[in-house]
Amino acid sequence: MEKLVKFLCENNLKITSAESCTGGLFAAGITAVSGSSSCFDGSFVTYSNEQKHKLLGVKNETLENFGAVSFNTALEMAKGVRESFGADIGIGITGIAGPTGGTKDKPVGLVYIAVSFSGASVAYKCNFSGSRDEVRGKAVEFAENLAFDTAKKLLTQGEF
Repeated sequence: MEKLVKFLCENNLKITSAESCTGGLFAAGITAVSGSSSCFDGSFVTYSNEQKHKLLGVKNETLENFGAVSFNTALEMAKGVRESFGADIGIGITGIAGPTGGTKDKPVGLVYIAVSFSGASVAYKCNFSGSRDEVRGKAVEFAENLAFDTAKKLLTQGEF
């Protein structure tokens, strides 16, 4: 996370996160870096659908039609948290870390990770393997790389 935090701070960019299956690990990684308060004001851990709706503005229709673990939910989580904190970048992470909770359509290790910025949002479907801790760790690593790559690309394009 040091590379991400350094880049964000050097470029006066703010990031925030909305996490479900990772339970705040992304935010913990950011705040483990000294000086991160310059680029990170806070985050939400929204494990229940009720809190995804209440705190992040995820539509009840989205949760009912697509479920908590979906592209749509991840996108709405990322956008909602970015807008709530007034950040430049919002990260949304939702998935099934296991070892229980998976189904045929949504197996253990399925994680959707989204990034939102002022112009748009994009989400990725990931299928991670391993233990609960490994799935969560891989999701955070993917989100970190996504945030860094997105910030670097948008800054280069003059989007910020």
